[in-house]
Amino acid sequence: MTIEVTNTSGQLIPAEQITSLLTFALGVLDLNAACDLNVSFVKDDYMSELHLKWMDEPGTTDVLSFPMDMPLIPQEIVTLGDIVISPTVAQGQAIAQGHSADHEIFILATHGLLHIIGYDHADKEEEKIMFQLQEKIVSDWEKSS
Repeated sequence: MTIEVTNTSGQLIPAEQITSLLTFALGVLDLNAACDLNVSFVKDDYMSELHLKWMDEPGTTDVLSFPMDMPLIPQEIVTLGDIVISPTVAQGQAIAQGHSADHEIFILATHGLLHIIGYDHADKEEEKIMFQLQEKIVSDWEKSS
């Protein structure tokens, strides 16, 4: 398994915990633990550039996902893709939600992984399913750690 975490944001991030969480999430989602996944923490201005380039939306955002390959058969080893997170946005959202910045980053990393494997929140029912699953994964991981 290769979960690579890079940080060019200039902020402290919980890299080891992100690796642990995403390893846990791969298991929950019945994905092969040998799949490749990249997680990058970036400065807000770079996130704004990515948001405009890839989503055609101005301004920054919390997390972007860039899927690569989807397993065609159960447990196939593939390069899942890239998750990009803005710790600055995560910090603001954490304050608004009343929890730690690390917890918000855990939610965002899980959210990004779910997008990579095809989950979305374009309508209310999809949003409910996706958000409940990301909360359950993070909660179950925190209990097991």
